[in-house]
Amino acid sequence: MRHWNGWGNDNSEYAITLDDSARQVLGSLIGPAESLPAATLAEVAEKVPTSRLSDHRLVETDAEVRVRHARGQSLPDILEMRGGAVDTFPDGVAFPESSEDVRDLLDYAAAQDITVIPYGGGTSVVGHINPEVGEKPVLTIDLGRMNRLIELDRDSQLATFGAGTPGPLLEQHLQREGYTLGHFPQSWELSTVGGWVASRSSGQQSLRYGRIEQMFAGGRVETQAGTLEIPTIPASSAGPDLREVIMGSEGRMGIITEVTVRVTPLPAEESFHVMFYPGWSDGAAAARQLVQDKVQLSMVRLSNEMETMTLLLTGDADRLATLDSHLAANSIGDGRVMMTFGVTGSARQCELSQELARAVCTAHGGVEAGPEFGESWAHGRFSAPYLRDPLLDAGFAVDTMETAVDWGNVDSTLAAVETAIREAATAEGEQVHVYTHLSHVYSQGSSIYTTYMFRCDDDYQKTLERWHRIKAAGANAIVSCGGTISHQHGVGADHRDYIAAEKGPLGLEAIRQLCDFFDPDGRFNPGKLLPDANQ
Repeated sequence: MRHWNGWGNDNSEYAITLDDSARQVLGSLIGPAESLPAATLAEVAEKVPTSRLSDHRLVETDAEVRVRHARGQSLPDILEMRGGAVDTFPDGVAFPESSEDVRDLLDYAAAQDITVIPYGGGTSVVGHINPEVGEKPVLTIDLGRMNRLIELDRDSQLATFGAGTPGPLLEQHLQREGYTLGHFPQSWELSTVGGWVASRSSGQQSLRYGRIEQMFAGGRVETQAGTLEIPTIPASSAGPDLREVIMGSEGRMGIITEVTVRVTPLPAEESFHVMFYPGWSDGAAAARQLVQDKVQLSMVRLSNEMETMTLLLTGDADRLATLDSHLAANSIGDGRVMMTFGVTGSARQCELSQELARAVCTAHGGVEAGPEFGESWAHGRFSAPYLRDPLLDAGFAVDTMETAVDWGNVDSTLAAVETAIREAATAEGEQVHVYTHLSHVYSQGSSIYTTYMFRCDDDYQKTLERWHRIKAAGANAIVSCGGTISHQHGVGADHRDYIAAEKGPLGLEAIRQLCDFFDPDGRFNPGKLLPDANQ
């Protein structure tokens, strides 16, 4: 069953625990911590007020279903749930099974003056699906039953899905037919294809398959102004691209009900490999050359020194000892950084890609680790979110921030963000453990993905306040460096105050006007995406 106040499902194959050695490592880095008591589902359900909605055949109003749809998966969301401090809930949750059902629900919402929140997999980490305080009733529309493969066009390599199809089911449908989408965000187990489009998602193997904007070919959107059909044309110069209008709209313009994506035949081979470099500059230069030389890799991920150390310290001790000896024999010691890269394709493609990649990496001082390291990454690629809950159980909070900048700004931005986060809790006498990796690389630049851990305070509210200070420090550093406030997590509520720095006043007004056109009554997901919470 899905966890109500944390990540994932019971008995998931991706679930992991926090062992004693990892707990000791964290204690040595940021100090000993104590767990906080967590509220029960029953206790939070008691806070759910009487629904303000009239009856509808598709709408459920019982307390538990409203609690389960009240928050996403951001750290503030989880702290509120655990602390029992949730104070806003949807008045009901609808479960449509077709675009026609969604149309019916939107007509019902218009007639009753109801606010509507689209809900896919509920994995948002920036507050996309949280009800805002307001006088209007709130209806969350859960698309989870719209999860089938509607059509597969083998000639054009196009597949149309219901927008509520989650990653594993989508791949199951496709792989049964000999295809893959190749979109694997870390939330893949739970997130949905409609949510990927709405938030401009990026999968771990974007270097081969592209981000969702390269995959999204067309679809159907139910708006207050009517139904928007986006045709699947291979390429067009007929004015602005409506796909781009809908991508990243975060439910502000309407509800995506069907998504057509460009799919790829299943690859014959796939493997992942790990290289170590003497230092950051060596690894970064190799990553940049790999992508600018257009070596056909499916992914390149480069961990900085602190992330490399953290990952190794919390891994198998015997494996680390063997690795240390191997690297020392090749003159790689302190300051080392780790790169993971993937090769995907035909046997010949993979052979050539590995050859070219190894030539570039070794030219920059890279030394390859054993195959077990690449296999370990592949096995645990969707497990990291499952670590957050046992960390909280132990009294530690963890969160992430991400951005993207041109190559010339990568080092300065990374340093600025890490410094801002690390120093944000200094006045409290608290230490923050911070580390970073480049998770997606482009010819122009790279994403920068920073993880930070800190001790919980003596209650959830104080912990939330500590997070706010750390988050603001990191976000301000990103904006001051000219980075995007979000490379892959979207804007939601947590990032809306920073989007103006990227879009500018005129660009922001253009987005606002589009929202007003598709949603003249301001009914769809208010308070998200745009800085003005009343819009």
